[in-house]
Amino acid sequence: MKKILFIIAAVFTMTATANAQNNALGVRLGGGQGYGAELSYQRGLGGNRLELDLGLRTGEHFTAFNLTGIYQWTGTIAGNFGWYAGVGASAGFWTWESGHDSDGNIGIALAAQGGLEYDFKAIPIQLTLDIRPKFYILPSTDFHWGDIALGIRYRF
Repeated sequence: MKKILFIIAAVFTMTATANAQNNALGVRLGGGQGYGAELSYQRGLGGNRLELDLGLRTGEHFTAFNLTGIYQWTGTIAGNFGWYAGVGASAGFWTWESGHDSDGNIGIALAAQGGLEYDFKAIPIQLTLDIRPKFYILPSTDFHWGDIALGIRYRF
C-alpha cells in the first residue's frame, strides 16, 4: 500500500512540475457583446491547455456575469509567436435596467475560440488577440460573432 501511495504521489508531483510553466493568469479585455473584462486562467495540459474565463460585461441596458471554459489546441508559428484554437461552453446570467423587457436572465452557449499569442522570453508575460463566437442554446437559439479581445497574462 505504501508503494502505491508513493507511486501516485511521484506521478502527481512530476505532472504538476511538468505543467508548472504552462499556466497563466491575467485578464481578457474587450470580450462580450458590450464592453467587458474577464479574469482569465490557463492550465497547461501537455501541448494543449484549458482556458477558464470569468467575466463581467456591461452594456447600455444590462450587466452580465459569465463563465467560459475552452479546450485549446496550440501551435507555434515562429519563435515566440503562436496560435491557438478551441471549443467549449459558456454559461452566465444578466440583469436588465428597469423599463427593459427581457426574455430570460440565464444564458448557455457553445463557444469556439481562435487567436494569436506572443510569449515574451525575458519576462513571463503573454499577449493574445482572439475572437470567440458563440451559439446560444438558452434562453433562445442565437449566434454571435463578437468577442474580439486582447489578453494579457502572467505565465508561471
